[in-house]
Amino acid sequence: MANRNLLRLSATLLFVGELLSLLVGALHPARENPNNHTAVFAEYANSADWTAVHLGQFVGMAVIIAGLLVLFFALNVHAGTPGWAGRFGAVSAVVALALYGVLQAVDGVALKQAVDAWASAPAAEKAARFASAEVIRWLEWGTRSYQSFMFGLALVLFATMIVGTTRIPKLIGYLMGLSGLTYIVQGWVLGSEGFSATNTVPQLLAYLLVFAWSIWLLILAWRMKESVEAATA
Repeated sequence: MANRNLLRLSATLLFVGELLSLLVGALHPARENPNNHTAVFAEYANSADWTAVHLGQFVGMAVIIAGLLVLFFALNVHAGTPGWAGRFGAVSAVVALALYGVLQAVDGVALKQAVDAWASAPAAEKAARFASAEVIRWLEWGTRSYQSFMFGLALVLFATMIVGTTRIPKLIGYLMGLSGLTYIVQGWVLGSEGFSATNTVPQLLAYLLVFAWSIWLLILAWRMKESVEAATA
């Protein structure tokens, strides 16, 4: 049986983290094509709230990961394949958060300093400064790619745990698993094409699927009776 109080905490953390990430992400400069480095670096250099936005994104991801870890304890699954999936999912979630911290250090700090230096450099130094900023941008691609892989893997593993138990409806697990696959696809696109338009559909699907299962989980957790196990699909 799922622990009602922990499940409520998990569902609340997951929803709040996802909502915070969405709202803060909407403040990120996004007018220019992110793969047009000349235009987008100029846009980033003119951003006054860059550091705050990226700190907010990190906080949002940290809250999401906390929600996943609490979910592991809330479902209290230890035996068989679901138990192992949950354990590996928890480890993958922690790794995903660590990579996200590296990502925000690269994107939120290093890239901002690099584009500012390029924007203010004298003409003789522009090319060298631009090349330095591009190197950091490509490092951002790589870090975000592998962070997406690990976060997607964590969601797939947690989905496996959910589907393999009767603690909460299996359909929540299926939706979570599909959302994990969209992050894995995003990781592949980021690693091969950077921030290209190819990523638009996987990103939109990820948002829709994540909010679908997180809202369902939130409603389920807060309607759950203390002595009654959640209905299963």
